[in-house]
Amino acid sequence: MLGSTHGTLTTDSRRARVIACGEQPSPVVHGRPADVDDLDVSGRPLYADAPDLDRFFRPESVAVVGASDAEGRPNTGITRQLIAWAERVGARLHPVHPTRQSVFGIPCSPSLADLPEQVDLAVLLVGDPLPVIGELAEAKVKFAVAFASGFAETGAEGAAAQAHLAAAVRRAGLRLLGPNTNLNAFEKFRDDLDGPAIALITQSGHQGRPVFAMQELGVRLSHWAPTGNEADLETADFISYFSEQPEIGAIACYVEGLKDGRSFLLAADRAARRGVPVVAVKVGRTETGARTAASHTGKLTGADTVVDAAMRQYGVIRVDGLDELQDTAALLARARAPRAEGVVVYSISGGTGAHFADLATAAGLPLPNLSAPKQAELHQWIPEYLSVINPVDNGGHPVGDWRGRKIIDAILADPEVGVLICPITGPFPPMSDKLAQDLVDAAEQTDKLVCVVWGSPVGTEAAYRETLLGSSKVATFRTFANCITAVRAYLDHHRFVAAYRSPFDEAPRTPSPSFRKTQALMRPGQQLSEHAAKQLLRAYGIRVPREQLVTSAAAAVRAASLVGYPVVMKASGAQIAHKTELGLVKIGLTSASQVRDAYRELTDIARYEGISLDGVLVCQMVERGVEMVVGVTHDQLFGPTVTVGLGGVLVEVLRDAAVRVPPFGEDQARGMLGELRGRALLEGVRGGPPVDVDALVEVVMRVQRMALELGDDIAELDINPLMVLPRGQGAVALDALVVCR
Repeated sequence: MLGSTHGTLTTDSRRARVIACGEQPSPVVHGRPADVDDLDVSGRPLYADAPDLDRFFRPESVAVVGASDAEGRPNTGITRQLIAWAERVGARLHPVHPTRQSVFGIPCSPSLADLPEQVDLAVLLVGDPLPVIGELAEAKVKFAVAFASGFAETGAEGAAAQAHLAAAVRRAGLRLLGPNTNLNAFEKFRDDLDGPAIALITQSGHQGRPVFAMQELGVRLSHWAPTGNEADLETADFISYFSEQPEIGAIACYVEGLKDGRSFLLAADRAARRGVPVVAVKVGRTETGARTAASHTGKLTGADTVVDAAMRQYGVIRVDGLDELQDTAALLARARAPRAEGVVVYSISGGTGAHFADLATAAGLPLPNLSAPKQAELHQWIPEYLSVINPVDNGGHPVGDWRGRKIIDAILADPEVGVLICPITGPFPPMSDKLAQDLVDAAEQTDKLVCVVWGSPVGTEAAYRETLLGSSKVATFRTFANCITAVRAYLDHHRFVAAYRSPFDEAPRTPSPSFRKTQALMRPGQQLSEHAAKQLLRAYGIRVPREQLVTSAAAAVRAASLVGYPVVMKASGAQIAHKTELGLVKIGLTSASQVRDAYRELTDIARYEGISLDGVLVCQMVERGVEMVVGVTHDQLFGPTVTVGLGGVLVEVLRDAAVRVPPFGEDQARGMLGELRGRALLEGVRGGPPVDVDALVEVVMRVQRMALELGDDIAELDINPLMVLPRGQGAVALDALVVCR
């Protein structure tokens, strides 16, 4: 409990403990130890510190510990690859081995202490990297890479060994990639490609291969970070670093588990502030996927609904397949911001256009009707009997001559059009070849996005391999689905960035007066009574019904007259979770005799069930409104999370709820309501009035404040039902459950 006589730390002392590096390393912000302005009310950092990884990716000197040139040895192939990589990046390489004079003709040092110079990076080709960490510290090595496996991915014993390794790395003051990583960081990248690059982060090296292979299609890659088990350097570190690099247009991630949810969100926030898109495959949507990922990387996958919500909250674009990852990242890296959001589908077949338009509309892409003047212009070159509203069907023949380019230019000249998509379902030379060339030529002359779907399964056609892939202006896809996914992500990303305001900038740094009022109410490890839970809500400005807690039938009658009939009566006790099922709620009582009888019945049931009561609540009866639920739960990765959804019994039947990770702004709170399948209930159905959405949003924001200030001390908070009254009348918390940690 915070600030109580139970001896637990207050929020202020918890913040001081974090800064003083009691349980965890002291947070670092902008290269300096964090102070109170860098931490929120619970002592968590508000800003990501981007590690300077320049010397990791471009070291001046490299040591290879365990280097070998003996044929048939695994370390030999690795050493050979590292030598070639060092030559490419201009680094001096120093083999280290206790019994060798030289490796591949390069003089070999017996130990790190005998190196001829201080090195930036040490690559550890040893079975157990832990004994080497102390030597790295003495040699003042900045970065190290550990390939060794047998750590957290193997179970509890391996996790303990990894914890020892991580602690040793922290003491040494160096940064470690791995263990259980690979050579992907030292791949050969093409240096003949222009334009913004993709930076790749993977926790499974093989899963990054499709993205890496995109270089052969003309898409530039600049970095590959294979994070492995993330004993030290993690996905978040690389997102923060890559978002600062001017040559990087997008970050592509394959994530099996997150080491720390807060670090990930801070890194995503940094990327969002700079407008750098982050596209991620995050496995663990299903129980099987989560279990497999955990066994592979030894990290928590997190409740997927929370992971999904957190990614959307910070603009991380989540995709499902590696093909979607490569296509979406490539488009976002290379395409400039849209001039308009309208999407036009243009094809040589009415069937193709209609099919694509159906899928695009269902996915939420905006396909506006072209204006009457624009349609008349297009009918100069397209027969009148063909539709040019959107999609635009040219009938085929115009693409074979001068008319084809005129049509494309006319569409792109429309100020409402930001994206032109042309699905070519199969090669039909010379028609498809001429169309592809016209699209490429038009793309060179416009600042709008031109996309082509080349549907041929062969992929060896010159129109595809040379014309389309030879253009850095045209975004080329192989499937309708991937094109739609990428274009939707493109529009969503730029819309998100334009409106983005970091919630961390507005996060509270100091506890509110409400927080101090609640200290006497908290009971560590216990569930609060409904009466105490409502006192907690009232302290945070959340409206509850008029009610009184009574301990006799006579007092119940007096309370009912003060509250006003009709009334509701409820048993109130610390361990009552489901009062209705036990018969401990009586509603619609309209007379003193009913109140007396209800009091006796409630206390008799409690006595029979062995339930200890702190009294009986006599409550105002609130009937007209929409029942919602607003709550707080504690996620293993992200900490306190806030949920809103349809309340009453519907929360268990429909499970219609939305989640956010604090801190978040009012726009995100309103966005939660927009995600609900039952949101129409808030707008009024069957003649019912619309409800007070503003009051509902205010409750969500006040609950968020509770989550930020009390989240470490509340295991669960449920306001259910929260009765949202007609517009202008507010919202009332009719019941509440609070379980303390």
